[in-house]
Amino acid sequence: MFTGIITDIGRIAEVTRTEDLRARIATAYDTSRIELGASIASDGVCLTVTRLGPDWYEVFVSGETLNKTNLGGWEVGKRVNLERALKVGDELGGHIVSGHVDGVAEVTDVHDEGDSTRISFKVPGDLARFIAPKGSVALNGTSLTVNEVDGDTFGVNLITHTKEVTTWGDVRVGDKVNLEIDTLARYVARLGEYAA
Repeated sequence: MFTGIITDIGRIAEVTRTEDLRARIATAYDTSRIELGASIASDGVCLTVTRLGPDWYEVFVSGETLNKTNLGGWEVGKRVNLERALKVGDELGGHIVSGHVDGVAEVTDVHDEGDSTRISFKVPGDLARFIAPKGSVALNGTSLTVNEVDGDTFGVNLITHTKEVTTWGDVRVGDKVNLEIDTLARYVARLGEYAA
């Protein structure tokens, strides 16, 4: 489990593609404190560490994950949001995030409003019902609060700090981002199906 609070910006150092993908991610994490098999959310996707070096870790990304996320677009040099898995007693600063991406949203608008930036996203229609004003979403692993919702479009507002400590300072219209809906919204909707 994760919180959506990004703790490092990694960089894709190597990529090998077949039907699946292997990637080496350069990181500022102390890799001597990471165990093989550990989970690290990389752009919001919970990935298993398969190899370790002094300032990098490697992951294997299955074809299924590539089909559900934006990781197929990873290229050498790309910056990625990173978060280590929660430990018992850690502060829960964002919201509960599983690292299991539900789909890919597209950035449709980016504009500054004072010192913050407003970003709008279009989501797959089947996920739109899970997104509510003032609810939480994880976008590329970052816990964000939804400002407004209009059908299959919603918006968030990013403060300067968020843009500085994540990859959100790089965002452009047309970017595809990993979307994980709030776990609570998922279960409320599922219970509603049985109540109907």
